[in-house]
Amino acid sequence: MKHNVIPKMSLAVLYSRALSGMDAALVTVEVHLANGLPSFTIVGLPETEVKESKDRVRAALLTCQFEFPSRRITVNLAPADLPKESGRFDLPIALGILAASGQIPSNRLAEYEFAGELALTGELRPIRGALAMTYHAASNGRAFILPEINAVEAALVEDAAVYPAQSLLQVAAHLSGRAALTRQIASAQPAMPYYPDMCEVKGQGHSKRALEIAAAGEHSVLMCGPPGTGKSMLAARFPGILPQMTEAEALESAAMQSLGGIFDVSCWKTRPYRSPHHTASAVAMVGGGSNPRPGEISIAMHGVLFLDELPEFERHVLEVLREPLESGRITISRATRRADFRAQFQLLAAMNP
Repeated sequence: MKHNVIPKMSLAVLYSRALSGMDAALVTVEVHLANGLPSFTIVGLPETEVKESKDRVRAALLTCQFEFPSRRITVNLAPADLPKESGRFDLPIALGILAASGQIPSNRLAEYEFAGELALTGELRPIRGALAMTYHAASNGRAFILPEINAVEAALVEDAAVYPAQSLLQVAAHLSGRAALTRQIASAQPAMPYYPDMCEVKGQGHSKRALEIAAAGEHSVLMCGPPGTGKSMLAARFPGILPQMTEAEALESAAMQSLGGIFDVSCWKTRPYRSPHHTASAVAMVGGGSNPRPGEISIAMHGVLFLDELPEFERHVLEVLREPLESGRITISRATRRADFRAQFQLLAAMNP
């Protein structure tokens, strides 16, 4: 009696990271290929950006001359109750399909964590929060493969093994053992960060003395004077008289800016100076959103938050500063999640009489 042979179901398991506040939770990417009508399903509470990765991954694989399996493809992003956002899961999903279909070996997948958004050409585009993700990956003993643009930023984490890649083809060649990726070396740190110099301000002896005392004691300052007397000019030079940032402070500040997608490696160890317009909302100030992101007070971590034209800010916007100033952190609660952000900053404000 002749029996029909059913092909064996294939499974590949990879690791990535999801951002939730300051935490970068581990996400296990499971890719399963089975018989049935061709389909591509992503489960595990994906948001719109993650759902759209199906089309990006399919186009990238075909453009790179890989075979896209005509089978029932199921991608599970575990844990299922953690929301997944952005295109950072494109790379692990594509590699999972290649490994499950036998186009690349799967024996080295557990050594790495992957993150990167795929272009339709197969090139890797930058992601947000690379510094926070690499910090947690290094603590777990895994290396991190991510887009080349994010590699310098991620390599700031001490003892982190970071491998930059320009395209999906490079990552596949590395895992196949044909052409190894080169580990990113931490770049030399800049000698001294640049700040506007306080010595450029002529006169204003009382104001300079007040700012020196505030810098020494971490006090908040309110400057009151007619327009054009130099309030904003003095505030812009205030970070230059603060002590130099320590390694821990620089890493915390850089990680917060990386979560906001505004970190610049050339500003490493430079104290942030944030000056939001008086029309800024309370959410812009403290952070928020369906997937909470840091606001101005958190991006100003270990730096200066300057509020010019203080009376023009809405009352409830100023009231939300009260708790972060006292506790040094902000907790954003939503129906399905909670995010904690550090908020250690120095407040300067200016107003007209």
